[in-house]
Amino acid sequence: MPDFADFHPCDIPAKPGVYVYRDRFGKVIYVGKARNLRRRMSSYFQPSRSRTADPKLRSLIGSIATWNFETVKSEEEALILESRLIKAYAPHYNILLRDDKRYLLLKIDWTEAFPTLTLARIKKPGNFEYFGPFPNGSALRYTLEFLLRRFGLRACRDSEPNEETRKHCLKRTMRDCCAPCTGAISREDYLEKLNDALDVLHGDIAPLKAELEESMRSYSEENRFELAARQRDILANLEAVFGRRNRSFERPELPDAPQVGLGAVEALGEVLKIPTPRVIIGFDISNTLGTHAVASLVCFRDGRPDRKSYRKFKIKTVFQSDDFSMMKEAVTRHFRRLMEENRDSPDLVMVDGGRGQLNFAIAGLCELNCPALPVIGLAERNEEIYVPGIPDPLVLDRHNPALRVLQALRDEAHRFAITFHRELRDKAIEHSMLDDVPGVGATRKAQLIREFGSVAAIRESTAEEIARRVPGTGLHLAQRILDHLVK
Repeated sequence: MPDFADFHPCDIPAKPGVYVYRDRFGKVIYVGKARNLRRRMSSYFQPSRSRTADPKLRSLIGSIATWNFETVKSEEEALILESRLIKAYAPHYNILLRDDKRYLLLKIDWTEAFPTLTLARIKKPGNFEYFGPFPNGSALRYTLEFLLRRFGLRACRDSEPNEETRKHCLKRTMRDCCAPCTGAISREDYLEKLNDALDVLHGDIAPLKAELEESMRSYSEENRFELAARQRDILANLEAVFGRRNRSFERPELPDAPQVGLGAVEALGEVLKIPTPRVIIGFDISNTLGTHAVASLVCFRDGRPDRKSYRKFKIKTVFQSDDFSMMKEAVTRHFRRLMEENRDSPDLVMVDGGRGQLNFAIAGLCELNCPALPVIGLAERNEEIYVPGIPDPLVLDRHNPALRVLQALRDEAHRFAITFHRELRDKAIEHSMLDDVPGVGATRKAQLIREFGSVAAIRESTAEEIARRVPGTGLHLAQRILDHLVK
């Protein structure tokens, strides 16, 4: 990592990116982003800066000992990377200089009977799914409004909408909402609509893009230019929020960034007052209101991922949204197999969650008469470490290497569980009632879903409407589709 005294502008590319300053102890003290790294970083090292800058900035400049940077493809990616690094390191001068930004996220609360998309700025623990962050807040707001309208999702704030909710709602009057408050749609059909919206959030914008482009051309040919312009703006917002460069961007590791290794593992053993846990496994749960419920197991050896030891489980005995029981099933199944195969147990077990998940995991081990081993829980809200027999959780400094081991393990378990859950959900979505209709292939199925939005909407239409809206579908086939769906 270059020393402060070795700074030369010619060493810095004139590209977008993020730069990091550290003090003489190697601690990150400031994270910044720039459209032009060379110009921005050079401004800190001008001799006059140390005399003319305000006291806070002079203090920052005087504390810089080393620096490094990471280039990215666009200023937008620099904004996202800067935000993530600030959250990870909480640099002193970012807080002092009021530069800690929080960009908007899209959030789904899976505990709701009819989940919908909402905006959020802070990730909270619980059965939530987040997408983002998105630096372009205005484009995100317009896009969210379009997605709710396009897929008929509820926009009201009531988690359980009813007739009273409907009295004060304009969306139903404008036919923008499928109106779950009236019972007009079943929960299963509603979730199908939500899954279609989730495809867009996961980056599959091609069908919507084609639909908007076709609408734009149609309105232009009819000289309805105002409507064509509106479609154009929606398309621009959609690409700005969910375009390829946004969804493909992942946080790169900065050069010389601290790494989890054996030293951090030794520190964890000291904190927990156990021998150095060379082999640690972590469990996490992922489900959608109890459906497609899965668990993940990841393994770290000497602080590094041991991917050949990863395991994933389909939950088989829990049929409602009960993370505690799901955690117990996953832990029990894994350790039962270890005992049957007479394999060595890990040095430490961590479950993602607080006291509840920890107690259920321990209960499962006790039922197996498993040999005693350290088991802890890590709750995300305040990164609290729950230890059996200790009433109050341990709370470590966020820079403590022991905590970084557990955070890395928890994040990897969460990623692995979410990936498996989405695979199962996407496979389920691929199968539709339309698959069983004679004469309806994959192309026509895609046309029907794209035109009507869901199977429920097709069921509520007429044969004439289907034939008119889906080119190449005659009245006879349209009626056959309806007859099959309303059985």
